[in-house]
Amino acid sequence: MQEPGKIKTLDEIERIADRLRAKGRSITLCHGVFDLLHVGHLRHLRVARGFGDTLIVSITADEFVQKGPGRPVFQSLLRAEMLAALELVDYVCVVYDLSAEPILHAVKPSTYAKGGDYIDPDQDVTGKIVRERDIVEQYGGKLVFTEDITFSSSNLLNRFFNVFDPEVKAYLHDLKAADGAAQVAGLIDKIKGMNVLVVGDAIIDRYSYVTAMGKSAKEHMIATLLQSSETFAGGVFATANHVASFCNRVDVLTGLGGPEEENFEDLVRASLRPNIGLMPFYRHGAPTTLKTRFVEPTYLRKLFEVYSMDDSPLKPDEQEQVNGRLKTCIRDYDVVIVNDFGHGLIARSTIDILTEEARFLAINAQINAGNNGFNLITKYSRADYICLDVPEARMAVHDKTSSVEAVCGELLPAQIDCPNIIITHGKSGCFAFHRGRNDVTHIPALTQQVVDTVGAGDAFLAVTAPMVAVGGDIALVGFVGNIAGAVKVGIVGHRNFVEKSVLQKYAATLLK
Repeated sequence: MQEPGKIKTLDEIERIADRLRAKGRSITLCHGVFDLLHVGHLRHLRVARGFGDTLIVSITADEFVQKGPGRPVFQSLLRAEMLAALELVDYVCVVYDLSAEPILHAVKPSTYAKGGDYIDPDQDVTGKIVRERDIVEQYGGKLVFTEDITFSSSNLLNRFFNVFDPEVKAYLHDLKAADGAAQVAGLIDKIKGMNVLVVGDAIIDRYSYVTAMGKSAKEHMIATLLQSSETFAGGVFATANHVASFCNRVDVLTGLGGPEEENFEDLVRASLRPNIGLMPFYRHGAPTTLKTRFVEPTYLRKLFEVYSMDDSPLKPDEQEQVNGRLKTCIRDYDVVIVNDFGHGLIARSTIDILTEEARFLAINAQINAGNNGFNLITKYSRADYICLDVPEARMAVHDKTSSVEAVCGELLPAQIDCPNIIITHGKSGCFAFHRGRNDVTHIPALTQQVVDTVGAGDAFLAVTAPMVAVGGDIALVGFVGNIAGAVKVGIVGHRNFVEKSVLQKYAATLLK
């Protein structure tokens, strides 16, 4: 059999499996990423081959591999070609899903073989192995584990391939030596029982995908053709969805447009995770803030943006409603995260309640086109943790020339009473300051592959705020935040959110 003939689509492999079973042949299935084929894989496949007459190997497609930034190193077809070249493998299939479930339903194997590192289901952070066992047994098959010499593709790639530049590689080496993987796992475990309140402006993000048709015949402008659009619950809702994967309970206090407006409440409620409670107030006569980005779809280049909003201050009775609800419930939460986008919800009176009553207060005061640089973090007298990007931090201290380290460790602490400060710096990573350490730690960025930067800072804040609240080392927290940011910049808009299992797997992969 020629090797290319071994590589089949999911539909083809299902038909092949049906014919094999009809002939009385038993089928063994192995599934994985197989990013770097090594002797451990070879021995696993050799043992698996002994369980049946036919060995089918499936691999996870590139876009569904969740092993950290820059993975997989080798594309799907290359990985499939390597496996197909092995004489003991009969067929190879690429699976376009996060798990092996589609191939298990298609093949209905008599034996599903996994490596020995999956024997303890508690060690599988994704939780997929239990579901996969159920599917195998549903069709009368069995799950078996092969135990032989064990290697890690991730470890080999980290050590011998130039996956990262020297600074990142040295940083990961030192963190691994300090048992960083266990520290991250411990930090994630510490926050799982926490209750979080997210306060801030509601934003709906719409992506309208357009292609250029050319210059208008009678005007000096470019005409575009609308192809499709997606509408997401962004702002505080995105932050809530990120943190809800890590914590027990999350509530959102925000404002929506009045029912007589297109206030997107149905979209918002449908977008929230089950453990999120929505506490909206309705601003009659005003819309829910909608930000429409017109996007060239091939390379996801954003062309321009249109705001639909009323960012004038709330009426006194409206502000009293927001403040009253906040004051009543704020002490019920372990952490309060403030997403202050400067669109009118948070008044001086609201800030007073937040700074005086919150048990742990984490804040981002965002600078965007809608607030014209007037929304500075310094309007808050104190916080327990602030997370800003470099332009936001520089504008707050009115300094565009000092080093980021100086802004983070000297200038900002002089402006606001806050013991924990992180400044994010895009492809340069982040800078972390804790008052008791008297220094600023630089944590390098973990990916240079950016699909969409929208909401990356919010994801960073959402995941790290509870970790700072439980006393996590600020440098380790910065590392976790960089992972959250790396995950988020690989997501278009708010199609998906940072998942705890994905973040854990990224950390484990990076530190192997």
